Amino acid sequence: MNLVIDQGNSSAKVALFEKDEMIFFQKYNQFSKKEAEELKRTYNFQQAIRSSVIGEDVDLTEYMNRLVDRYVNLTNDTPIPIGNLYKTPQTLGRDRIAVCVGANYLQPGRNLLVIDAGTAITYDIVNAQNQYVGGNISLGIEMRRKALHAFTAKLPLVDVPDDVNLIGTTTEEALTAGIINGITGEMNYYIDEFSKFYPQLLVFLTGGSTKCFERRIKSGIFAVPNLVQIGLNRILNFR
Repeated sequence: MNLVIDQGNSSAKVALFEKDEMIFFQKYNQFSKKEAEELKRTYNFQQAIRSSVIGEDVDLTEYMNRLVDRYVNLTNDTPIPIGNLYKTPQTLGRDRIAVCVGANYLQPGRNLLVIDAGTAITYDIVNAQNQYVGGNISLGIEMRRKALHAFTAKLPLVDVPDDVNLIGTTTEEALTAGIINGITGEMNYYIDEFSKFYPQLLVFLTGGSTKCFERRIKSGIFAVPNLVQIGLNRILNFR
C-alpha cells in the first residue's frame, strides 16, 4: 500500500493506493508526522511519496524514513517513467510532471494534452513516444478575479458562479462571464492548435476547477480530478 502526499500552498491532498486503486482521499490544511502516524494506525502502507510546492518538511521526512520501507521526496532527480525534453528540468513544477505521468499511465503511447485547472492553469504535452515535451502556464479563476479587483479602481471582487452567460448585463456578470468564457476560449484554442502538431490528441482535464470547465470544452476529454495522485503513485512504483 502506498501513501501519496501532494502538498500545495494552502493545503495537502493525501491519498492511499492499494496497488493501482485509490482507496482513500482527504484534503488537510496541514499534513505532518501527526497525521501520518494516525493514518498508519489504520492503513498499513509500506511506501510513501511527497510532492511539494513549498519545499521539504524535514521533520516529516525524518519521521517517514523511520515509518515506512521507502520514502520519496519528489525532486527533479527522481526517476520517472516518461522521458523529459524540458530544457530547464530543474524549474519544472512537480505537479506538472505528476499529472503528465498520470495521464501517460492511463493512455500510454498516445499524444496527450494535460490541462490542470488550478490556481494557475497549465497546458502540458506528452507525445506518443512517452516523452514530456513542455507546455504553457496561464492564470486560473482565482488569480483572474483577484487581479481584476486589485489592479483597477472600481471593479469589485466577484464570486464566480457555476453558470455564466455569454454576455454580462451587469458589471458583476461582465466580470464572471469574462473570466469563465475567457478561460474556456483559451482551453479550446490550445486544443485546436496543439492538435495540428500532435495527431489524434487526447485531452485530460484535472485540477480544482475541473467541474467548471469539463462541460464547456468542445472536444471530448478525460476528466480525472485526481490525476496528480495517480501520477505520484506511478512514480513511487517506478524503479
